[in-house]
Amino acid sequence: MTKQEIINTFDPSQPGLADATIFGLPFSSEQSEIIIIPVPWEVTVSYGAGASEGPEAVLDASFQVDLNHQDFPELWKLGMYYAEIPDSWKNNSDKYKALAQHIIEALEDGQDVSEIPALKADLDTINTICRDLHSEVKETVLHWMNQGKKVVLLGGDHSTPLGYYEALATKHNNFGILHLDAHMDLRIAYEGFTYSHASIMYNALQIPQISKIIQVGIRDFCEQEVDVVKSENGRVLVHTDSDLKKETFEGMTWAQQCDAIIASLPQKVCISFDIDGMYPWYCPNTGTPVPGGFSFEQATYLFNKLAESGKEIIGFDLVEVAPGENDDWDGNVGARMLFHMCGVLAKNNGLNVGTKIEFPRK
Repeated sequence: MTKQEIINTFDPSQPGLADATIFGLPFSSEQSEIIIIPVPWEVTVSYGAGASEGPEAVLDASFQVDLNHQDFPELWKLGMYYAEIPDSWKNNSDKYKALAQHIIEALEDGQDVSEIPALKADLDTINTICRDLHSEVKETVLHWMNQGKKVVLLGGDHSTPLGYYEALATKHNNFGILHLDAHMDLRIAYEGFTYSHASIMYNALQIPQISKIIQVGIRDFCEQEVDVVKSENGRVLVHTDSDLKKETFEGMTWAQQCDAIIASLPQKVCISFDIDGMYPWYCPNTGTPVPGGFSFEQATYLFNKLAESGKEIIGFDLVEVAPGENDDWDGNVGARMLFHMCGVLAKNNGLNVGTKIEFPRK
């Protein structure tokens, strides 16, 4: 059937099709406007584990998401497709995560890994395999971009979007990252791992096409990261959770704060959303939770304002969703945020997502 024939016969009010792609949608990759690249990876995890299970948890939860989104009621008709990826990504994550734990344990015991040949060799191996992943992610993203698709990345830990940013850099010579997170992620080769989840934004700064990083919700950082921010001379701007809350306590609205954040971004923007930027009750099983944060609605409000601001959203990643052992809450939250962010991307890029549903309130 043609895509239009599928749309005409598909009932979006029914439960998602079990044999369909993400959100229970019936479209093929060729028929879908948005391609979601899952990257189930967490080799350098240093605290809580589970991010490599995030994409699968989001996929499973997505079948319960109602498709008649208030802001984007026609979004489902565009098609969102959960791409197939090599089995080696998850297999290597499991294999080399186990190898990395020996290095982390040695560091915690106060040992110098560079003076232990076996651990030094393992560290070099891990850095190489992580670089290989980023190169493969870049190639995968470009494969879909070259077919005219809007491509987004679903992690995995926060190290996973580096190849995605490198792919965007081949298409755009100047763009910024709107980075929502509890952490700065500006550590340099954290624990010796060049491509640590705690180093993603430092590594992003090595991409010359990324002209600015605007961080929102930050509430945990080290001295080295502060030094990196200062050394970048305005290339990294930081809105800590403490500063944002102080401003609201003193009368500044979230709308005004969002306007200031958006105004500081360059014309082209990629969103990087670490789920732990939100209050921990939205993501209780994420790897490195920190008290404080912002609400689901604050995040979606910021994204909606960005979409309507005249800036161009060129992509996004959603990372660090980790499922719990006995519930699927984290995946549930992740799936709904992913759906909303796809709507924001589509609307901003001129695709038809329908007109917001307005309900009578008087």
